[in-house]
Amino acid sequence: MSMSQPTGSADAGPTRIANSTVLVTGANRGIGRALVEEALARGAKRVYAGTRQPMVHPDRRVTALTFDLTDAAQVRAAAGKVESLDILINNAGLALVDDLSDPSAIEQHLAVNLFGTYTVTQAFLPLLTHSRGAIVNVLSTAALAPVPIIPAYSISKAAAFSLSQSLRALLAAQGVRVHAVLPGPTDTDMSRGLDVPKASPESVARAIFDGVESGEEEIFPDPLSASLEQDWKGSAVKAMERRNAGLVTAEPVAS
Repeated sequence: MSMSQPTGSADAGPTRIANSTVLVTGANRGIGRALVEEALARGAKRVYAGTRQPMVHPDRRVTALTFDLTDAAQVRAAAGKVESLDILINNAGLALVDDLSDPSAIEQHLAVNLFGTYTVTQAFLPLLTHSRGAIVNVLSTAALAPVPIIPAYSISKAAAFSLSQSLRALLAAQGVRVHAVLPGPTDTDMSRGLDVPKASPESVARAIFDGVESGEEEIFPDPLSASLEQDWKGSAVKAMERRNAGLVTAEPVAS
């Protein structure tokens, strides 16, 4: 297998970070920044750091990409600056406290956490199809069980999880893997005010890449989320997802 195409489908072997080209959105802080550093530590040949504001990194392998993922034109322009891509990590996200009394809170979260992820994925999909690459969507355990103090966030992450599962089935024939990351509370600016035990961004980043390299469809990267892993893998819901994926290649139903 060519090192320029380290990712791919079931017949192309596992995803490898070494010698790959990686794009991380939300790369300026928290899990995103930790993912950039971990990709470099694992030998990525190039890491694109996607941020809303310009950033500078001392490692020459890092290339800054400045764009707002809610602006489709900016996303397309950023994609035009990338010649090849093996791994897309949709990490950028929004989490604000709300009580569902204002529908604009749901719209704001969906704009970033669902439609932003969708827009970035579609813009870079031709490159990932060419490399038989991988999409890694950083979601939350709130996608499985909502957190009532951040319900709009929970709704958006649940929607993004469904997007990830749908893309997994639709892109499998093109050799593109889709991983859904379901972290619990992590010590970042986003959860700074949450008074619960938190994992470090660095440990979460390591676990994410471990999961990608081992081919895990769902990645549970911290102690809290890991407690759900075995139940999820053996769940009726996971089995139903796999059955439903078969519909993608099924014969169309006659009208």
